[in-house]
Amino acid sequence: MRKPEKALTAKFVEGAREPGKYFDGHGLFLRVQPNGARQWVQRIIIRGKRSELGLGNPALVSLAEARAKALENRKLAQAGGDPKQAKREAEAVLTFEEAARKVHALHLPTWRNAKHGAQFLTTLETYTFPRIGKTKVGEVTTADVLAVLSPIWTEKPETAARVRQRIGTVMKWAVAQGWRQDNPALSITEALPKRDKSKQEHRKALPYAAVADCIAAVQASGAGVASKLAFEFLVLTATRSGEARGALWPEIDLGTPATSATPATPAVWTIPASRMKAKRDHRVPLSPRAVEILKAAQALDNGTGLVFPGTIKGKPLSDMTLSKLVKELGFDADVHGFRTSFRMWAQERTNFPREVAEAALAHTIKDKAEAAYARSDLFDKRRKMMDAWAAHLSLPSGTIASNEPMPRKALRTIKPL
Repeated sequence: MRKPEKALTAKFVEGAREPGKYFDGHGLFLRVQPNGARQWVQRIIIRGKRSELGLGNPALVSLAEARAKALENRKLAQAGGDPKQAKREAEAVLTFEEAARKVHALHLPTWRNAKHGAQFLTTLETYTFPRIGKTKVGEVTTADVLAVLSPIWTEKPETAARVRQRIGTVMKWAVAQGWRQDNPALSITEALPKRDKSKQEHRKALPYAAVADCIAAVQASGAGVASKLAFEFLVLTATRSGEARGALWPEIDLGTPATSATPATPAVWTIPASRMKAKRDHRVPLSPRAVEILKAAQALDNGTGLVFPGTIKGKPLSDMTLSKLVKELGFDADVHGFRTSFRMWAQERTNFPREVAEAALAHTIKDKAEAAYARSDLFDKRRKMMDAWAAHLSLPSGTIASNEPMPRKALRTIKPL
């Protein structure tokens, strides 16, 4: 016999303790077990087969909520769907923290180093998991992401940008899993406050006229041989700290001198794509002074392949070692800032084209059309530039002041062909 809809009342459900089945409508009924256990159950036909679905305990699921779920299930079944499968899929959706750890494990082999991989989780553990870690990844809203980012958006802009990017990475994976349709990390730009870019601090750099003095101070200090050689090599090659400190002997070709039968081959350091920010191989022309440093570093070879080994076998020098060394010697500069010193020297004291200096720094061309045609790494021109940079660093202190134009004769000596 057809049961009437909404036959039960909230008051009746609250007091029902007699074992039995109490029907409400749309197949929904309250089951009371002899032991006193109570459960909402729905009888339903799914693709021609009679089934029963558990909808929860009345202490946690109200009569109104059970009715709404029962009606939803019935509509889905009548449309040919499977409420059981939908329930299993919903239960399979990971929390944001679970999804983030899954994404971290998937991406770990592709990151440049273990430190970068660890930072992915560290920032999320610090700023994101406390707020939305237990939320199902499919239920995270733009308001949730906004709540994570707002406290650090202006106070810690770089960290906030990384957190946002990492939340977005997790969300893209969730979209691919079919657990959500959008990426809330992308749709909150207008809701975040504008940053005062004038207050953003750049890494501190020395005037290029003072770099030679810094190198001399490092060489005269009590620092370890590996630190002294690595620092000068980093400055001479205008590379990033991690690239120089992590240099490996298989990456180095010291070149060959000319003979009566063969011309000389230039010394070159080829940094593989896996260690480059732009993810492509980068050839660094080595000046005669850079070659001298590498030959001196051969005495440090401990079998690990590292050109500048640290105190722990198998580990390169730490970035903090070089940063601390420079600052303790009284130079207010970051290690990365020596790339800026090189760039300003190239811009103000030479007439090498801009693209040659940018190629020396391994900067990516942002204009896609320009990048499509600019396929040369300008190696020969960069070799002349790095030789000129080495010559500048070898000049006595004060030879060329930073606020004086370079003499025409000097310009001709370093003019690229």
